[in-house]
Amino acid sequence: MLRIVIAEDAAVIRAGLAEVLADRGHEVVAAVGDAEALKAAVAEHKPDVAIIDVRMPPDHTDEGLRAAIAIRRERPATSILVFSQYVETRYAADLLRMRPGPGAGGVGYLLKDRVANVREFTDAIARVAAGGTALDPEVVTGMLNAARHASTLATLTGRERDVLALMAEGRSNTAIAERLVVSERAVEKHISNIFSKLGLPPSDSDHRRVLAVLAYLGS
Repeated sequence: MLRIVIAEDAAVIRAGLAEVLADRGHEVVAAVGDAEALKAAVAEHKPDVAIIDVRMPPDHTDEGLRAAIAIRRERPATSILVFSQYVETRYAADLLRMRPGPGAGGVGYLLKDRVANVREFTDAIARVAAGGTALDPEVVTGMLNAARHASTLATLTGRERDVLALMAEGRSNTAIAERLVVSERAVEKHISNIFSKLGLPPSDSDHRRVLAVLAYLGS
């Protein structure tokens, strides 16, 4: 069971999310409609995961993402899942490249109209709660396009960018190979090249995959 805070200004969606999560055994400790209430709820309840919309009162621009960054800075153990209709590349990149250190929660960014089913959504929550990432490919593409001027981007081949985008979704080497219709050995070679080009030395830590995605998105 996870303890979850929901920040969503649409009352019907907020109630629906709370019901879905409660039905699956999680505890929704707070469900709020604006960024200030979100920060207060996280400070009070210290949840495992905060599910946050991007656009909330008063201006309906990027309040949710800015609140997520503040939470990430102040309470790094709280995992963040941004759940929105919109790709907001500027603050999303800031959020994803924050590396609070050991014990930090995971980060995700999903688009509401592209989540195929409830299981996909709850699996993403579990992944970020465990310290991993869950990124919609359109979010990755948006940030890659925003960062095309970066020199690191120019060093990666098209296939390496494909592999990195699938890594950002949290896919295993086997799943990447199946999606791209190549061998696992080919995927391993692409990932090795990505690590090399992004300056990530050999390591026994699984987090090197996450660091590759964050380094690339933040370039």
